Amino acid sequence: MLTRSFECRGYGKFTAFAVINYFTGDPMAEDITLVTGATGFIGSHVARCLLRRGDRVRILARSSSRKSNIEAFGCEVVVGDLKDLNSMLRCVQGCGRVYHVAADYRLWAKNPKEIYDSNVEGTRNLLSACCEAGVSKVIYTSSVGTIGMRHDGVPADEASPVGLDDMIGHYKRSKFMAEQVAFEFANSGLPVVIVNPTTPVGSADLKPTPTGRIIHDFLRGRLPAYVDTGLNLVGVEDVAEGHLLAEYKGRVGERYILGGENWSLKEILEALAEICNRRPPRVRIPWAVAWLAGCVENFIAGTVLRREPNIPLEGVRMSRHKMYVSSEKARGELGFNPKPVREALREAVDYFINEWRPDSDGDRVAFLPAGTVRD
Repeated sequence: MLTRSFECRGYGKFTAFAVINYFTGDPMAEDITLVTGATGFIGSHVARCLLRRGDRVRILARSSSRKSNIEAFGCEVVVGDLKDLNSMLRCVQGCGRVYHVAADYRLWAKNPKEIYDSNVEGTRNLLSACCEAGVSKVIYTSSVGTIGMRHDGVPADEASPVGLDDMIGHYKRSKFMAEQVAFEFANSGLPVVIVNPTTPVGSADLKPTPTGRIIHDFLRGRLPAYVDTGLNLVGVEDVAEGHLLAEYKGRVGERYILGGENWSLKEILEALAEICNRRPPRVRIPWAVAWLAGCVENFIAGTVLRREPNIPLEGVRMSRHKMYVSSEKARGELGFNPKPVREALREAVDYFINEWRPDSDGDRVAFLPAGTVRD
């Protein structure tokens, strides 16, 4: 039996017991694994990996969240809100492990304070509850956006210098601040390991995410041109498995980039064109032109009409530099070994063509069978 004793400042000393065998899938019977954000893209794949491992999984979700990604799981769903500390104290009871995947991932919001409330204060509330409940391991899902990007052609890594002033937009700033909260708790004794996914692609991208929207728009013929930027792509299933590797092998207080391959946007669109047997866009827009279009769109849609712009200005600002990173630390310490990105792109295309459905009022956690949900 593995016994851990730890102390969180302001919360006293706790002892947690857990038996975890990653390779045989034999977590302690009375332990429950909590997953936040399981109704979403990465979170649903994390929950699926945990269920395959044999964990008893509890999902935290809002009643308004879409249910499509979890309705086949048959595990317990707790209706709650990260912004409510009492709600977090209730949902972590009996949990040996917590995967905090949930995040407000938006590049534009009518009220940016909502993003900070969910991502920063929500993380603080959940980790405080984990201290109170004596949770034995927390995997916190941060973002590659908190990594300091280099502009000399060398891929960035976990050690690249970075500060809050380097963060572009409210989402990145909020995730950077939330990551600092996670470090604070780790330094105070809570066993927190941080993972930083890059740009996942694959199935179950319900919203879709900004990257999923690029794929979806390409399939609909809505991408006539592109800007000269680049991303690190990785299959979402590999990201999920990387979370479990971080639980098993990750060092407390460390962060690990879960990435795959560095691709330019042009290369991404050419790969999608090959997969779909279509022509890729040939027109490259200068960044200054894209920025000007973003400013106009954000003023008309965001400021005047108060709706989400089709060209979020934060996204345009991020695209000014290629966001290339290295995952060597995760490969070396965790054994992270993602599959070729082209396979994940094929899965994403298949999902958007054959499975993805627009949002509907009936696709809500509130409509799950009563036996799977508790308040």
